[in-house]
Amino acid sequence: MFQSFQETARPEQGPPRLAALREELTREGLDGFIVPRADAHQGEYVAPHDDRLAWLTGFTGSAGYCVALTGEAGVFVDGRYRVQVKAQVASEFTPVDWPETGLAEWIVAKLPEGGTVGIDPWLFPVAQMRGLEEKLGKVALRRVDNLVDRIWHDQPAPPLGAVFAQPVELAGEAHGDKIARLARGLGSAAACVITLPDSIAWLLNIRGTDIPRNPVPHGFAILHAGGRVTLFMDARKLEGLGDHLGPEVEIAPPARFLEALGALEGPVQIDPASCPVAVADALEGREITEAPDPCLLPKACKNAAELDGTRAAHLRDGAAMVRFLAWLDRQPPGSLTETGVVTALENFRRATNALRDISFETIAGTGPNGAIVHYRVTENTDRTVEAGQLLLVDSGGQYVDGTTDITRTVPVGEVGDEERANFTRVLRGMIALSRLRFPEGLAGRDIDVLARAALWEAGLDYGHGTGHGVGAYLSVHEGPARIARTGTVPFAPGMILSNEPGFYREGAYGIRIENLIAVEPAPPLPGQVVPKMLRFETLTWVPIDRRLIVTDQLSRPERDWLDGYHAQVLARIGPLVEGEDADWLERACAPL
Repeated sequence: MFQSFQETARPEQGPPRLAALREELTREGLDGFIVPRADAHQGEYVAPHDDRLAWLTGFTGSAGYCVALTGEAGVFVDGRYRVQVKAQVASEFTPVDWPETGLAEWIVAKLPEGGTVGIDPWLFPVAQMRGLEEKLGKVALRRVDNLVDRIWHDQPAPPLGAVFAQPVELAGEAHGDKIARLARGLGSAAACVITLPDSIAWLLNIRGTDIPRNPVPHGFAILHAGGRVTLFMDARKLEGLGDHLGPEVEIAPPARFLEALGALEGPVQIDPASCPVAVADALEGREITEAPDPCLLPKACKNAAELDGTRAAHLRDGAAMVRFLAWLDRQPPGSLTETGVVTALENFRRATNALRDISFETIAGTGPNGAIVHYRVTENTDRTVEAGQLLLVDSGGQYVDGTTDITRTVPVGEVGDEERANFTRVLRGMIALSRLRFPEGLAGRDIDVLARAALWEAGLDYGHGTGHGVGAYLSVHEGPARIARTGTVPFAPGMILSNEPGFYREGAYGIRIENLIAVEPAPPLPGQVVPKMLRFETLTWVPIDRRLIVTDQLSRPERDWLDGYHAQVLARIGPLVEGEDADWLERACAPL
């Protein structure tokens, strides 16, 4: 139900584990070793076997690094985790604000010229390795076996989860057609190496159980220009899938992957952003071409079947959320803890009898815990939901027809004027993106400002991106497009993104409002000059708490949008709930 990291990521064990790692540094003649939160497949989420960063440091966030030097150990985290890391790591580890401070810059400042730092070549993509080497100057990087694995004596085994087929009526395209279409796009390359688990799952219309909350299997694949795929995956995971995979897909043991790379003839395409250094090393001496993973863009641009499935999943999930929020409103302040909130919400989703899994560990943070952007309740941090506080709940579901992700912030009793004013500023940012029409060709960096403008007017901001891509019964975080200052991939019809501005007052409260949205063509306006414009279709249908809105802060178009949104919520979700839940929904959707 709630995530506990006591078994693996135990902060009190950080100092002795760091000491053991430093003994390995001495044996190897190294001055340091970099431990990323990554696996050989370069997915965002890792199996327990690969959660080395958490095991070593106690930090359980979904992104970060530890640079363990002989004299100092830095834990690099971005804006989502700067409160969390302080609570999770021992004093022997130094939190470092990243990417403001880069790995290379920090290492150069700490090590003398001629120092040597070790990396596991399976855990670093080619582009990142190049960037590190360029910035490290006279500090050398040396490829070594993973030093953490040497000292992690009870390390869990690699995952061996079952793989199953995704029906073509939900995938919208047969995997044989996908293989042929992508193979034709390889240009001069004779083969393309694919390492991302969700790319392989999408390409072959399969799903897996190797990663908690993400229905993807671990494996590697080679897409051949002739229109076939070699899949390097343990055959035990693929039992019963022979008829589904068909003659276009050859199954090979993972142990043969490097050997097969060495035997390839002709130019080989890799994606330097995700291809591990170990793979590039195995291709040494062959002609290598570089291009984005060919699955990324077509996977992101959902077809009609995937969009229809996602819409259906959001109606089902929206009804579960309404039942939960109505139940939550009936609980007296002080009667619940965060774990009780998490358990109840997951039970409401499971009661749909359609939930395959939650899409990530549910976030339920009350009071100061809400200010921890990716907070995960544990036995040690569990707080009572008390009157006068905000409760931030960020959650989602994995259904066979779609993936959901929604955040709602609710008041527990009466809350202060500051909280209501800042909630309204966050809401204005979310509405600004929801109402937006924009020319084709724009990317996330072009529109991110709109979600922040109302906060900037008050000198406020938030330290995370505004939106990430979302898969179709795949990973809840999906590239390549995002709404952020760093988002450079142009939006295209079919992309599903989150719209989730927020504000966080450390030690006091957190606010975030999140809907999922899909990019679609915008119908032309009278006198329109721009040839093609896009807009966002709203996918999430759950009330936004009107008790936290300062109505006078909203413009007339913003009020109209919110009233229209709530009217749609009532029309779409009303028939799916009944009794006191239906009564609650009608009150929650009343016009401002």
